[in-house]
Amino acid sequence: MSGDSRTLFDKTAEAVNEATEAVQATTESIASAIEDSRRPGGVLNQVSRLTREAPLRALAIAFVLGIAFARRRS
Repeated sequence: MSGDSRTLFDKTAEAVNEATEAVQATTESIASAIEDSRRPGGVLNQVSRLTREAPLRALAIAFVLGIAFARRRS
């Protein structure tokens, strides 16, 4: 019986290690995508620039988009 529990423990530890590696790889991928879009000409760079230039317009657009998405989900 102790051999069975050791095998179960090994399988569980292996699954946890694989999940940890998957989370780390995903985190690195997302961080890389964010960094790429922050570079000049990237999407996040453009959005932040437009938000600084016209904050009320950006707020109005975000509000309208929020309403549109909320109505779709209802």
